[in-house]
Amino acid sequence: MRVSPSFRFILRTVMLVLIVALAGCSLFHRGARKGDPMDTMTVEELYRKGVDGLDAGNNDLAIRSFTRLNSRFPFGPYTEQAQLNLAYAQYKDDKPDDAYSTINRFIKTYPTHRHVDYAYYLRGLINFNRSGGFLERYVGQDMTKRDQANLRQSFDDFGALLSRYPQSIYSADARQRMVALRNMMAQADLNIALFYLKREAYVAASNRAKAVIETYPQTPQAGDALAVMVRSYRKLGQDKLADDAERVLKLNYPDHASLHGNWPHYRSNWWKLIPLSNRG
Repeated sequence: MRVSPSFRFILRTVMLVLIVALAGCSLFHRGARKGDPMDTMTVEELYRKGVDGLDAGNNDLAIRSFTRLNSRFPFGPYTEQAQLNLAYAQYKDDKPDDAYSTINRFIKTYPTHRHVDYAYYLRGLINFNRSGGFLERYVGQDMTKRDQANLRQSFDDFGALLSRYPQSIYSADARQRMVALRNMMAQADLNIALFYLKREAYVAASNRAKAVIETYPQTPQAGDALAVMVRSYRKLGQDKLADDAERVLKLNYPDHASLHGNWPHYRSNWWKLIPLSNRG
């Protein structure tokens, strides 16, 4: 019996497909035996492993555990808490971008979760600590070239917590941090004014100092801002404006160093305005 060429071609093709399929199954089973144990853990086991990682300070293990839990079990109470824990683990592991993305996703997905107030608080903490690192890295550098976005975002995040959940157990700490952030933003603007003053850019210095007074009244930086205005106006020959600013300075800050000829000091000490940066 003769076999046609077309039939032989079909037979060879079928045999090749079977060989490839069998080889794939073998590789799959070998890979499964050598795979990540997390692939076969229950949701309870994955959650416990993640919590144990957090308790032991092993943030990498916690991140892997909670990430795997969320991918394998996308619904349920464990998933909700795991996403919150994942954001915290990423925050502690110095991954602020990942943490911020995760916590924002949690707030949008679970807006009525019983711990959503903590989610708002954690969102503020992420940028608060990122702001602290930003300030410490750039102390003494030209502050006209530095972005304050993290400072303002953290301030807004804590403000959102206070407006939505004023009775939250995290509100008192958030309020303290907002005070510190406000001082930090005022100091950042004051440093810019001092930068201009040092370089004899008196118009820019006086304008920036005036902005500090208007935007951040009653902050510790207000006295220095007034002193910048006095010095700048004197240099510009605007004695009336200088006299007005000096009168306010003497009334509110009678012991200010500029009134005794011992000012300005251009070295910045603004990192001292971050008393809470290592908490949370």
